[in-house]
Amino acid sequence: MALRETLFWLFSLAVLSSSAASDETLPQNCSSQDQLFERLSADLKVVVECGENLPSHWNTQQTAALLHSMRNLTDTLHKHQLKECQDAEPNNCPAAEVHDNGGLACVTINNKRYCKPLCNYGYDFDFLRRSRLYDECSEQTRYKWDTQYIGGKRLAVCNENSIQVAGAKTAYFSKDQDCLTTKKSSQLKNSIIEGFIAELKNQGIQGEPLFACLVCG
Repeated sequence: MALRETLFWLFSLAVLSSSAASDETLPQNCSSQDQLFERLSADLKVVVECGENLPSHWNTQQTAALLHSMRNLTDTLHKHQLKECQDAEPNNCPAAEVHDNGGLACVTINNKRYCKPLCNYGYDFDFLRRSRLYDECSEQTRYKWDTQYIGGKRLAVCNENSIQVAGAKTAYFSKDQDCLTTKKSSQLKNSIIEGFIAELKNQGIQGEPLFACLVCG
């Protein structure tokens, strides 16, 4: 019974997340953000722990409906975590596109925006960038990203690969610590950002780091 109630709650929340995008009037239940997070986190943990012991009497339509609603919820949460890097200075720089299978560590120093692409374990960059730790957007670049990809905001692509050789050693998340796993831990997240800032200093980029963030694809 507890599992059934949990799944019904998750299904309802997923539906609400989908409808909220098209309705400016949020349901009253959405006003208690702390309670919403705590309950959702606890219920998701129950579902994960149950593993394959989900109700066997569900038909394919019910399973598909729940997967569809959970996809809506996942999309909503993904867009929410991307907001961390929004509104960073310089304001003339467009937000860099966050690639799949990895993430971006970004920081602003002396009104120049620097972003370091990283790939998850088991993925590698499609271009060689061992000596290219970061991409820059500033007045010197005409407020465009000096990316390897022509005329866009994409900084990197991470393709599935058992060997990681295209990037620097620090351009990869550790095994069992992909971007989201890293981001949910303040210690791991700060380690990635502080390591990036140290790399910038080693290349002579001095100044107060502002608008530091880590976003995941």
